[in-house]
Amino acid sequence: MKTLFSRILKKIQRGKTSGETPVAKLTAIEPSPTHRPKVGTVTSAPVCYDSDAFDPMTDEELAEWGL
Repeated sequence: MKTLFSRILKKIQRGKTSGETPVAKLTAIEPSPTHRPKVGTVTSAPVCYDSDAFDPMTDEELAEWGL
């Protein structure tokens, strides 16, 4: 990366500037305003489901799903 960056700066300098004129300015990148939460951090309300959500399907329900 450093070698590539140096080559790019030299090309710019040869074509656009001479002497002590600055050809580039490096500045710090601001951190992202949003950050990823740590694994296990609660980020939303709990999921709610009916008490029979995990009951086995009936033969009719299986047929409706094509199973």
